[in-house]
Amino acid sequence: MTLLLRQILPFGLTCSMAERKLDNRFDHSLYNLKPKHRLFSQHPTANDELPNRILSGTVQVKPNILRFQGSSVEFDDGSVVEDVDLVVFATGYRFSFPFLASHVTSVSGNKASLYKYVFPPELERPTLAIIGLVQPLGAIMPISEMQARWATRVFKGCTKLPPVASMLKDVQCKQETMAKRYVPSQRHTIQVDYLNYMDEIAGLLGVRPNIPRLLLTDPRLGLKVLFGPGTPYQYRLKGPGKWAGARQAIFTQWERVAQPMQTRPCDDPKTKRSYMWPLILSAAVVGWAAYVNRNNLPTALLDKIIVYLPAQ
Repeated sequence: MTLLLRQILPFGLTCSMAERKLDNRFDHSLYNLKPKHRLFSQHPTANDELPNRILSGTVQVKPNILRFQGSSVEFDDGSVVEDVDLVVFATGYRFSFPFLASHVTSVSGNKASLYKYVFPPELERPTLAIIGLVQPLGAIMPISEMQARWATRVFKGCTKLPPVASMLKDVQCKQETMAKRYVPSQRHTIQVDYLNYMDEIAGLLGVRPNIPRLLLTDPRLGLKVLFGPGTPYQYRLKGPGKWAGARQAIFTQWERVAQPMQTRPCDDPKTKRSYMWPLILSAAVVGWAAYVNRNNLPTALLDKIIVYLPAQ
């Protein structure tokens, strides 16, 4: 459902909604952590410990580094930190394939020309698949599994790749879309949204669930798939690799999430059911109905309730 809303709502609105929710947890401006770009314009990082570290003084937020001088570091606001023992450059990685010929696949600016981030599009035969070369907003292992399922079907000849021109066009389109959305950086060259990408590859494989059909034929399952977490079970309901236990696994997945924490029995206190609000609501509805239909009420009944009605 979250995926559907993000596809319907404008990009700026979805960013504002998510940023407001995050700021309710801790104010990023107050902690000097608010970036100049929007939330979904980079690969976000979640860290529960950082705010407490800043509050306790064990972490200090500093501006950009201007230069190093011996064991001191000067920042672009003029401040200097002396006697620095260690500097960690958290710059990410540059990937390459030095063991492959350049005509097989090339990497330029941390961008690889791969169809759906898996297949070199210009090979004579699709005999090579690169698995896991994505940076998802979500879990990478289910994505790697989905890529591997697709690759084996292509290797066996059960699934065909489109013409080279179509694959190259898809590669270019993805790179252009990424450049429009993300901050220019070598870090943002293989970004994918988890559910979007899973659905995309599942569609090529023939295992993407048809939610409208599920809602008609198995409403309970359809609602679980639509509103529940996007776990890999839903891609085992149909098509190649179909699993008979997928439906039951979807219905019980939250039980498995909670199970590791059930180390002590803890009965929830039973709350007494209150009838106060239903009574107030019912009285309000009856009063409103009596007021609207006051001209049709019997005179004797109207005389009894007229004192409770607002004056004309």
